[in-house]
Amino acid sequence: MREGDNLGPAPRCPQCGDTVGLRTWLPPYRGKLDLFGQNLGDFVEGPGNSFLLSERFADAFRAEGLTGLGGFHPVEVRVRRQRRGPKPTTVPGYVYVIPAYGCAVVDEARSRLRRADPMICTYCRASGVDSIHGFALESGSWTGEDVFRPRGLHGLWVVSARFAHFVAHHGFTNMLLTATGEYVWDPLRLGPPSTAPVGKV
Repeated sequence: MREGDNLGPAPRCPQCGDTVGLRTWLPPYRGKLDLFGQNLGDFVEGPGNSFLLSERFADAFRAEGLTGLGGFHPVEVRVRRQRRGPKPTTVPGYVYVIPAYGCAVVDEARSRLRRADPMICTYCRASGVDSIHGFALESGSWTGEDVFRPRGLHGLWVVSARFAHFVAHHGFTNMLLTATGEYVWDPLRLGPPSTAPVGKV
């Protein structure tokens, strides 16, 4: 949804220097929002490892003391309808947020992952992933943030049970939350690895 070339460097592991995310979005924060349905959602996937929240979502997030998001920069949005129908009469304000990174670690023994390459760095655990068939976090590694990107699967956003209840309570839209043990990503249709079932978290 971004416009222009306002991208900065990708975040890097503090130990090995490998990239642990996509390039960051830099100001000015302007973009086009493609509308496929009837209404604009409260959650929109943004550039890099970021996303956009409606102002009502952001205000409630901060008012209720949830944690794990930084930024909250206002975004200038233009809406482009992709299907037939009237344009929305009002466009909500949006803010750009970035989830915390590194506050939890994927438990390799209790997760069902197909890794393309062996892990080299014990901190970021960055390596290619061919498929995910459920995953778990190492016991004691999570420091309580409500939204974060875990080490070992830094391309995913993980949220707390409190965040899930918060979304349901307010009826925020355009989000689908899946339990970590049930999450499946298998673009090559390789199927699950032959390992023990993932543990519950």
